Amino acid sequence: MTSEFGYETKSGPTRTLVIYPSLRGRWRRERDDDRGLEEASALARAIELDIVAEEIISLREPKPGLYLGSGQVEELHNYIEEEEIELVFMDTTLTPVQQRNLEKALDAKVIDRTGLILDIFGARAATREGVLQVEMAALSYQRSRLVKSWTHLERQRGGLGAVGGPGESQLEIDRRLIDDKLSRLKNDLADVVRMREQHRGARRKVPYPIVALVGYTNAGKSTLFNRLTGAKVYADDKVFATLDPTMRGIDLPSGRRVILSDTVGFISDLPTTLVAAFRATLEEVIEADIMVHVRDMSDPDCESQAGDVFAVLDELGIDAADCSDRMIEAHNKIDRLDGEDLDRINATVERRDDAIAISAITGKGVEELLDLLDRRLWQNRQVVDLTIPVTDGKALSFLYRHGEVLERQDGDENVVVKVGIEEIDLARFRKMDLAG
Repeated sequence: MTSEFGYETKSGPTRTLVIYPSLRGRWRRERDDDRGLEEASALARAIELDIVAEEIISLREPKPGLYLGSGQVEELHNYIEEEEIELVFMDTTLTPVQQRNLEKALDAKVIDRTGLILDIFGARAATREGVLQVEMAALSYQRSRLVKSWTHLERQRGGLGAVGGPGESQLEIDRRLIDDKLSRLKNDLADVVRMREQHRGARRKVPYPIVALVGYTNAGKSTLFNRLTGAKVYADDKVFATLDPTMRGIDLPSGRRVILSDTVGFISDLPTTLVAAFRATLEEVIEADIMVHVRDMSDPDCESQAGDVFAVLDELGIDAADCSDRMIEAHNKIDRLDGEDLDRINATVERRDDAIAISAITGKGVEELLDLLDRRLWQNRQVVDLTIPVTDGKALSFLYRHGEVLERQDGDENVVVKVGIEEIDLARFRKMDLAG
């Protein structure tokens, strides 16, 4: 078996050592070390690696050459040799030089957090768009790994004009080949994105508000999506169970229809190349009228995870502080809580008008979440007078479906209505040129 990034395995799962570096001072991570190691192991299990051992390694600061200290590397080398470990997963970001040096010193394949997440995405992408996005991100990552690691990259090769110019090194050829493939992938992805934009344009003409589910990976977004829509989107208790966005129409208690969008889960230190590659997919979040931030309140790191979600949103150009009027928090997995923890969550949401305690798996609190969505979508309602031709049944139907008709006067040629309607829906109504 060969992975996305070329590490070959023996028959069966790859024997893997998971290392979580525990740094001090300004390098220290917010996450608790034990929880960080647990998440690192979950990432490794996501592509069915055989975890032989998990290790938290303390160090004052990353070393420029090996990241770890020389004594630590020597101990690891002996252990790797004894246990016949094939792969070392370092749950951090390694420079190309550090990765190369560690592989030489440990005599094993080394992969960092970015590389493993890209591998998971490569294994999970199902649609053509997802596959293209992951491949672009993987190639960008591989291009950054092109260093003079091996002698063949230091050789010069001449050319007759067809392949490689005079004195072009193998390193330059490898980089040019990757750039050529990236260019082709960008063109292919642009075609897919244009198709997505056409679909998005079609949805604007049938103007339903968009509600996007966002949250840390494994927070329960897909389970909530299935609960609300009756769909059968793949949901599992693992990181990045779903990658490709799914959209369904649902009816709120008021009868208003909205489009619900399930998106890829976020994670701490999500590779920038992936955020860039998946930007087209995540535009559903950028354009959403309401974002439902699904949080796993049973996780001790739920506050850190919320910060990671806001960090990714910030990379997408969404300032969480500025969009509080279009964000709701769904405090999920309360079925896993009891006693003081459950009382604390319930007391918190009672004090807020933008949060609901729910269990997506049992359905508890889901009706209250729908009611909150209804209220949020109506909070900017305006009362306006509109004149519509009697022959324009489509316009009247839109107003009855998306607004509240308070008064109506029927004439021979026109219908005059006083309607309470959301600012968003009124703008859509006028864009459709329905009003007379």
